[in-house]
Amino acid sequence: MFLSLLSREEKHYFIDLLIKVIAVDGAASETELQIINRLKHEMGDDAIRFRKSSQSMDKLIEYFTEKPKATKNLVFMNLVKASLYDEFYSVEEHFLIEQIQEKFGISNKKKAELMKIVYADRDLREKAKRVIAE
Repeated sequence: MFLSLLSREEKHYFIDLLIKVIAVDGAASETELQIINRLKHEMGDDAIRFRKSSQSMDKLIEYFTEKPKATKNLVFMNLVKASLYDEFYSVEEHFLIEQIQEKFGISNKKKAELMKIVYADRDLREKAKRVIAE
């Protein structure tokens, strides 16, 4: 959501971070790979041509800690959104998301606001699927 607003470099760092967040609980599932590809397409050509880097998780998080608050909020919201796409709850992903929240300096109030957006989007998609299927 709104990932096209990121710069080319930010898009690449975001994808690297996303891959690490998704893979924290093991190899990426087919659903998770589809999520990565969907987000790449949302970001456009810059992201579609992306090649995975060897940056560490800490370096990727550190990169975004120096970005404006709006960029950190956008990245965090989309990491949360991606982590909720599959049906499985991962404690490792949950703790990593909390660690990123802390390092980005995102308050619990802001996290709650971003989560409301993520859940509203998810609810809308599910409602659309049901209506289409009827």
